Amino acid sequence: MIRMKQIQRVLMFGGLGMSLILADSALARRGWPHGRPGGQVSRSLPTGVLTAKDLVLTPSVRDPQISPDGKWVVFVVGRSRIKQNKGHSNLYLVPTKGGRVRRLTATKKHDWGPRWAPDGRSIVFLSTRKKSAQIWRINPRGGEATQLSRRPMGVGGPLVWSPKGDRLLFTGKAYPQCRDEKCNTAEHKRRKRSKVTAQVFTKLLYRHWNHWRHGKVKHVFAFTLRGRKVQDLTPGPRDAPPIALGGRQDYAFSPNGREVVFVSNTDKLIAASTNNDLFRITVRGLRGRLRTSRPQRLTQSKANQNSPVFSPDGRYVAYRAMKVPRYEADRQRLVLYDKRTRKHRVLTESFDRSVGEVVFSPDGKTLYFTSQDRGYTPIYTVPVAGGKVRKLVKKIYARYLRISPDGKHLVFVSVASHNPAELYRVSTAGGKLLALTKLHAGLRGRVNMQTVEHLWFKGAKGHRVHALVVKPPNYRPGRRYPLVVMVHGGPQGMSSDSWHPRWNAQLFAAPGYVVLMPNFHGSTGYGQKFTDAIGGDWGGAPYQDVMKSVDAALKKFRFIDKRRICAVGASYGGYMMNWIGTHSRRFDCLITHAGVYDLRSKYGTTEELWFPEREFRGTPWSNPAMYKKWSPSTYIKNWKTPTLIIHGQHDYRVTVGQGMQLFTALQRMGVTSKFLYFPDETHFVQKPQNRLLWWKTVHQWLAKYLKGQRRGRR
Repeated sequence: MIRMKQIQRVLMFGGLGMSLILADSALARRGWPHGRPGGQVSRSLPTGVLTAKDLVLTPSVRDPQISPDGKWVVFVVGRSRIKQNKGHSNLYLVPTKGGRVRRLTATKKHDWGPRWAPDGRSIVFLSTRKKSAQIWRINPRGGEATQLSRRPMGVGGPLVWSPKGDRLLFTGKAYPQCRDEKCNTAEHKRRKRSKVTAQVFTKLLYRHWNHWRHGKVKHVFAFTLRGRKVQDLTPGPRDAPPIALGGRQDYAFSPNGREVVFVSNTDKLIAASTNNDLFRITVRGLRGRLRTSRPQRLTQSKANQNSPVFSPDGRYVAYRAMKVPRYEADRQRLVLYDKRTRKHRVLTESFDRSVGEVVFSPDGKTLYFTSQDRGYTPIYTVPVAGGKVRKLVKKIYARYLRISPDGKHLVFVSVASHNPAELYRVSTAGGKLLALTKLHAGLRGRVNMQTVEHLWFKGAKGHRVHALVVKPPNYRPGRRYPLVVMVHGGPQGMSSDSWHPRWNAQLFAAPGYVVLMPNFHGSTGYGQKFTDAIGGDWGGAPYQDVMKSVDAALKKFRFIDKRRICAVGASYGGYMMNWIGTHSRRFDCLITHAGVYDLRSKYGTTEELWFPEREFRGTPWSNPAMYKKWSPSTYIKNWKTPTLIIHGQHDYRVTVGQGMQLFTALQRMGVTSKFLYFPDETHFVQKPQNRLLWWKTVHQWLAKYLKGQRRGRR
């Protein structure tokens, strides 16, 4: 039976809250998954702790959009379905002042990317209701959605309205040789009819992250609502927007609708280039079509520029810019381009953090942005005229930053390690946050989760280094708990006080462990010099920081059992596990997910070559000593620690061969090891049942060495 108090809480938060809390209540009775996903149930975990099913079924909240009249926010809620082994997403509405959440769409596929029409009478969005993603439209008051586009090659986002509301910009796949949509459609149909599956490559990059490019590029298209015509605005052999290192939105209409600014990389070898630049084209309507000018390059730097945002009066284009070419982790500065003077002015040169999402105030006098800072992503503000950067909202993890039409409020999504994503509002003058949604009230009401604690210690080079600590959910003073050290990826990334849908600190802590998350040399959010420090030193200062973080945690937190310690990590974090395995016997067990094992073979199978060439000061043939020095494979004979290896077949960043090589070596040397292989996953494990298996395997491995009879380090 569901308790009456739960039902009362449900009624406070509307229909969506009801469905979520009912699901939470049902899960609370089911306990911990045992055996195959969805099969037998085990109650090995104490009640009131987070489970893998909880995590998989926790809805995501993203992409809020404020209505033109400022009264409503439409946003996306994504949910997983374990039995069907897939997810779906729908659109929801909530008043900007707070109130009842209302579901706007109901599909078992994916609805996402909502954008209000300029007149506020309709909302367009992307949907896979009929196989490929297309543009749909719905009345915000309710009713059935109608399909607008029927592009054979599909439609991508984000959607961008023209000021008059007669056109939309979107992204889509195109063929390099085609100059118009008629050619794209014909070539697409021809290839679908062909029985030949072989492909011929003549240049890099032919695959990226988790997909093959199949000889296609990405372009910006215009969709005219009257006549439903599609027009390629960036035809040719180059990706526009770029294939990598762009922002959340890399194209924009000017306020008068006569210009489009977009981002593209025109270098010959994009696999070794970060040279994204801003381009401008003029557009004007002609018999239902747009006539465009030749692209004009607005930025000249060989480094990365992206995320153009027009000022409300159209005079300025704000964008993010790096200074160092072929380096993806350089500081993102906020720059203002003045169209009248054609000059570029940096607004954040003295601000030693990278700028995230950027929005203009409606009066054009102020810019608001997010930026990583010591385990958080606060909101900052800076005057357009220039001046001091001011932190507006502290100690939050903000994403999807939006501003109200009257400029009085900011709306955004925020998370914490103990709190999944919710929608919030805050005054542009600062002050207290107002939660617009409380979708996870049921989860927080029945599951014990500890808030993050902070640990500062003297790390490598005598520098002050930061780590985050999460206690087990049922922590009791006087008891001692095993330690799990969780190392983030990137490597230029940051462990934060945030809710992660996969690498979740609360779920690592759930069986009764303390979780330690060090932000070693190379981490973001601590100044650019600290971020740069990892280059050419992958197993140096970062490794020392990880080891010193354990020493510092043991010294400060007497409740940690120093005899039971394991470490886990993915991507670069997986590399660090492999480095630890070949350089230390301190840990009782290791878990390495998508970890780099051999830098030389990894170079030949990865896609973004600018990354290893910057990190290791050249190629394996121009600087072989560096690749040999920092490859865990060089020192494999030293490995003794029991290790769980996890890898996905469709990981094209750190290919599956890295995990296979490591497993072969450990098995050959007689080191206790297990290989969890996912033939249908990428760098990330995303399918619901695979995620359940992942957590089951990980928790079993940790329990074997942290809860069983201690075997002692060899």
